[in-house]
Amino acid sequence: MAEGTSPTREARVDEVLPPERPGHSGSDRTPEARARFIARIMDELFRIPGTNIRMGLDPIIGMLPLFGGLLSSLVSLSVVFEGMRAGMPASVLARMGMNVLFNQLLDSIPLLGDAASIFFRSNSRNSALIERWKSGDQHAVRRSSKAIVITLIVLLLVMLASTAWIFIHLLGWVWHQITA
Repeated sequence: MAEGTSPTREARVDEVLPPERPGHSGSDRTPEARARFIARIMDELFRIPGTNIRMGLDPIIGMLPLFGGLLSSLVSLSVVFEGMRAGMPASVLARMGMNVLFNQLLDSIPLLGDAASIFFRSNSRNSALIERWKSGDQHAVRRSSKAIVITLIVLLLVMLASTAWIFIHLLGWVWHQITA
């Protein structure tokens, strides 16, 4: 080890995220209550007049130029952090992260993506995962999360392989055009 460097070690969740402390603002609320509060604000705050469709601040923030989608995703990641505080396993946290990522991808489509995020509701999905986990449905949540994560990884690998195949054939075509 070089002089002046410190050894690396694995960090515990309570070292990264503040632990629950009495008298601290919000300490009387559980991780699932805080996640539900964020989901309500971001996904279900208003009812669209004349419909039963609810929406929150997520699609509104997402419409802000330049940083709206990023700001919305940062707020959504706080629900994932509440999942960490609740002690959820990595496969479920990965699924929650993918929900946030998918919502961010939707937000990247101007206007149409913001409208679609009204229906996808990543915060509500993630809050529901935390509530199901804390209510004792851990096996089902873990099993479905692993299946979704594995499916998405397989899809990503297929997309990468397809892209590589297209790229190689495109290079072959270009080479043929140059040498012909």
